[in-house]
Amino acid sequence: MNETLDSKIKKVFPEESVYKVSENYSIFAGKTIPSFIKDWLVKKFTDEDGNLDKEGLLNFLDQFIPQKDSGKKIKGDLIVNKNDHTVLARVLVEPDIKRNIMRFSIPELEISPSEGVVEKYIVEKHPELLGGEVWGIFTLTYVPPSIPKESGYISIVDYKPFKPYDIDLDYFREGRKEFTLEEWVELLLRAMEYNPDGFQSLGQKLLFLSRLLIFVEPRLNIIELAPKGTGKSYIFNNLSKYGWCVGGGVITRAKMFYDMSRNTFGFIKRYDFVALDEIQTIRFSDEEELRGALKNYLESGKFTVGNAMGDSNAGLILLGNISLDKNWTPLNYDYFLELPAFFHESALLDRFHGFIEGWRLPRISEDMRVSGYTLNVEYFSEVLHSLREYGKFSTIVEDLIEVSKKADTRDVIAIKRLTTAYLKLLFPHIKDTGDIKREEFENYCLKPAIEKRRIIRKQLHMIDPEYKEEMPDIKMR
Repeated sequence: MNETLDSKIKKVFPEESVYKVSENYSIFAGKTIPSFIKDWLVKKFTDEDGNLDKEGLLNFLDQFIPQKDSGKKIKGDLIVNKNDHTVLARVLVEPDIKRNIMRFSIPELEISPSEGVVEKYIVEKHPELLGGEVWGIFTLTYVPPSIPKESGYISIVDYKPFKPYDIDLDYFREGRKEFTLEEWVELLLRAMEYNPDGFQSLGQKLLFLSRLLIFVEPRLNIIELAPKGTGKSYIFNNLSKYGWCVGGGVITRAKMFYDMSRNTFGFIKRYDFVALDEIQTIRFSDEEELRGALKNYLESGKFTVGNAMGDSNAGLILLGNISLDKNWTPLNYDYFLELPAFFHESALLDRFHGFIEGWRLPRISEDMRVSGYTLNVEYFSEVLHSLREYGKFSTIVEDLIEVSKKADTRDVIAIKRLTTAYLKLLFPHIKDTGDIKREEFENYCLKPAIEKRRIIRKQLHMIDPEYKEEMPDIKMR
């Protein structure tokens, strides 16, 4: 454990850091709780000396965190004893057009949409409850039927958003100045819940951090292929409530963009990013229509379904496995053949900005679990979310690079977005071009961006010779 980095994290981010050791987190064994909730709870029940009140935490879990085995008991208490219940939970809200009400479900409590209703005065106060997935503190009550043959229902009568941190981005950016680049890289890895000592080099650490690019940059689209066990699913499922991870099943245009029968937008509209995990197992319905809508969205950020038009800043990442030989090298140098046939179209693949070679990352083992002080995951996810809308970084990128007039527009867009994302992630403290060393910008922001786009370009050339392999001339100004 790096005691110097531990003390520095605790000093610079005293209220935003948490002490993580595996024995403190074993208390969550068997409970389905994402990391951003776990960290908040550990912080809540840890004193200034780092001692965890395990009994208090267990009581809180039993009282407020719903688990599937407690669902029927809570429902029974609501109906029979008329006791309200307050829970910290993930609630899925969807409009019921026919009855003009907002329905909700809590999967962990086995409350289905047909059983749950959000009271209108709650929706009017909290527009995030107009549809989609919401984390918060909800008070539930039972409303019996007012007339015979009607059904009773469970109602949300009070709601507090789960957002324990009001983010001061300037405070976070100032804190970055206290760390060297290598220290900052290790802090970010710890915030992702990994031990930096488990990586072989700075380059490998930076490649692992590339998974965060889509968290901080709007409308960034990436493909990652990696062998099993390299942690890709965990990151996109656990680090942020602002992302949506689809693992298997069928994807329709209604689910992704807009459902005409329900008049509700799909997950592209509701999240910062969408991860299509285990991409080889996902099936796509009405492929031609969905592929056309996806191409339009990846190009412009806009989509049209029927008479409904929408736009979004959500990025898309494809996560899939890849077959390797005994030297840990892909068996097939045509990487895109590993993707479902749905994506075997050069015009669609060209709209992805970069490619992460996940086979260059280590397999996750027990000794790679973080141990020591790190940023609270909930705080970290809020910072990443806030960085998305901070536009100054793209201006700095424009000022620092020079682009050939004959450069392909899609290549330029891709490299600029990737470079901006690296800048936000690694150098969030800079305010203008004079605040960063040119060689650091070139080595850690521009070159990795060019390389990730170069892989896309090379793979496109393999499947469609119309796409030239050569990259545009983009260099430091």
